[in-house]
Amino acid sequence: MSHRSSTFLNAAGATSVVLAAVACSGRAQAQACCAGSGAVTPGRLALHESALVGALAKVGTITGHFKGDGEYVASPAGANELDFEQDLFGALRVADRAQVALLVPFVEVWRKTQGQSQTEGGVGDVNLSFRYDFTLAGESFVIPGVSALAGITFPTGKPPEEEGSTGTGAYQFNLGLAIEQTFGPWLINATGVVAQRTARTVAFGPSSIHQRLAPQWTALAACAYTFATDVAVALSFSYAIEGNATIDGANIDGTARRVATVTLSGVLPLSDIWRLQGGFFDDLPISQVGVGAPASAGLSITLVRSWI
Repeated sequence: MSHRSSTFLNAAGATSVVLAAVACSGRAQAQACCAGSGAVTPGRLALHESALVGALAKVGTITGHFKGDGEYVASPAGANELDFEQDLFGALRVADRAQVALLVPFVEVWRKTQGQSQTEGGVGDVNLSFRYDFTLAGESFVIPGVSALAGITFPTGKPPEEEGSTGTGAYQFNLGLAIEQTFGPWLINATGVVAQRTARTVAFGPSSIHQRLAPQWTALAACAYTFATDVAVALSFSYAIEGNATIDGANIDGTARRVATVTLSGVLPLSDIWRLQGGFFDDLPISQVGVGAPASAGLSITLVRSWI
């Protein structure tokens, strides 16, 4: 199964889509920040919200694959793969500037080759995340909002060596820093996250091997615009990089990965407590931009219910 922990999570999976929102002051700044940040990360709490729950559904098609040398190769004719994901998530404000969130993913894949098809899937790796805002976007024209991000992803999915894999098979610890600022109806965001995966033991014939994935570094840049109706649109770019994996302490050439993803997303308020969000994502199919990973493109839709 080609499911990646990053496939449907803003290119890196280092932080869940339910990271909390930055609170803002002033109506214009608050409108741009809360609606705009929601367009970038679907489950973020708005300024006036104390909690939320939501459901997200995504579908993506594998468009090709990046070789180890960075060459992009399109999927051959007759070989089709669709990746599906449904996420249940919730976020809770635990202090004025602190929030926690939980994401439970369900992933499936449908493949068709040489006239035969198969479907696999199950529960993915569950993510618990935390955000603390040191400063708030829109409070000052000079000092932007600065937030610390942290999280842990649990290996609740099937590991890669099992048929129908839905997870990485390892714990993943995430640390990040987010900076964002509002300029009238505009919101600019820059986020960096590093993810460290734990080593694991994998059965290999009559013996076993010790495998460890390299740290994964992700950079995200986003720009959002909020209209007077609180409808918001956002364009974001993320780039995830990780080095070669190791087996029994030895570096394994050709296992490094790079993925660049562009996402166009938006938020449509349905009421004070309900909102609909959606987006289109594309792993850029450009040689040398990606390395050692499948490239996909697809759509997402999210329904969120919040509490004030």
